[in-house]
Amino acid sequence: MLLQQVLNKVKYSGNPPLDSYIEDIAYNSKKAGEDILFVCLVGSLVDGHNFAFPAYEKGCRIFVCQHEVYLPDDAYIIMVDNTREVLATLSANFFKHPSEELAVIGITGTKGKTTTVHIVKDMLDKCGIKTGRIGTVGASWGDVTRATVNTTPESYETQKLLREMANDGCKAVAMEVSSLGVKMNRVDNLKFSIGVFTNISPDHIGGNEHESFEEYYSWKKAFFSMCDVAIGCADDEATLDMIEASAEKILFGIDSDANYIARNVRAFKNKNFLGTAFDLEVNGKHYNDMQISLPGYYSVYNALAAIAVCEKMGIDIDDMRESLASVYVSGRTEPVLISDDYSIIIDYAHNGASLKQLLQTMRKYEPKRLICLFGSVGDRAQLRRREMGFVAGSLCDLSIITSDDPNFENPDDIIKEIAEYVEQSGGKYEMITDREKAIDYAIQVMQEGDMLILAGKGHEKYQKVKGELVPIDERECAKKALRSRNII
Repeated sequence: MLLQQVLNKVKYSGNPPLDSYIEDIAYNSKKAGEDILFVCLVGSLVDGHNFAFPAYEKGCRIFVCQHEVYLPDDAYIIMVDNTREVLATLSANFFKHPSEELAVIGITGTKGKTTTVHIVKDMLDKCGIKTGRIGTVGASWGDVTRATVNTTPESYETQKLLREMANDGCKAVAMEVSSLGVKMNRVDNLKFSIGVFTNISPDHIGGNEHESFEEYYSWKKAFFSMCDVAIGCADDEATLDMIEASAEKILFGIDSDANYIARNVRAFKNKNFLGTAFDLEVNGKHYNDMQISLPGYYSVYNALAAIAVCEKMGIDIDDMRESLASVYVSGRTEPVLISDDYSIIIDYAHNGASLKQLLQTMRKYEPKRLICLFGSVGDRAQLRRREMGFVAGSLCDLSIITSDDPNFENPDDIIKEIAEYVEQSGGKYEMITDREKAIDYAIQVMQEGDMLILAGKGHEKYQKVKGELVPIDERECAKKALRSRNII
């Protein structure tokens, strides 16, 4: 593509060679090369301007910058006000605006994004609308899977994924939209057909994330100015304010005044299956005994949001039943073992609100003891430690506090801090730093009728330690411990 086309609608200064051929766009110097437009992206920790010269050495000659860089005379510098904002425009131009060829469904909220995205994709696929997915557990469509770095990838990666999906025949895509994704311009220049708001509570505050809950809230709200239709939870008091910018508003809730209402919510458990059933009312029409293969009221909220999306996409509710009853989400109340004697669940709950919901839900299945293994991240979001400590201490029979993603922080310091809050709430606990050893200990002390929750890592198969990703698969760790007890 010609540089002139890539720069369409970009305000810039400089005199770049507009008839130059651009083979690709890069913001990481490792991907630099000849005929590649290099964007000096400014991040929270790293300034891409510091890597302009390494990109030059690899063959780049055209650079997009927001402050001065020093390069040889044969380099062309395009000056803009904000390289992160401009990257979104450049990427949309380069990949020929794929969101205009797809029904893009953006889902935001503190909890429920990943599960709702999976339910939407699964139901649309099974009902004949080929759909892609982008989010915390990566991207997928058809038989294709792609790893992603962030919940909402950088604008370049998002536009590239959407182009691949459109070229492969997808008609829709369900994607998670994080507050940081909105703040860091990752969803700029996307056309959202539908936006979904699940709920909001304090999270991602501190460190390099958001300065306050008010800032976190404001970026969630800003997303809905991009959406033609907003679907929101009537039971969250923030919803009407959150979605006010959207032209069309649809509400869902449990026993509340909404377009989509779940009534008579009930839990059920079979071997290898934890689920929830409910009766559905849609604008006065009744659908009895809807089932979702996930536990808890929050799963019903996610199901209601997905049902509203799919009906807006033209799917009949009766046609959604089968896929709703068989949905599977890696790391979201994922069963490792469900039997009459023992239950082990893996979940991504990694803050106080999500852990509280999870533990309260699992109490409804009446385990003999509820045991929770968890930790908290290092370097950021320190508020989580207090919240999770108090929640686990008050709702669990035993907390096993271990390492999560300590990164550059001492994991023992994090564990001791959490333990103080568990102790203050009157809870019993053990501290075991090594996560694999902690899982083994948890399973060795399980008694018949107990339920064990492995919280925090979910779908992830690594820990972040001193800047490195250290492999760990909780499923395999649990199965190893279960085999040592001859349970499996």
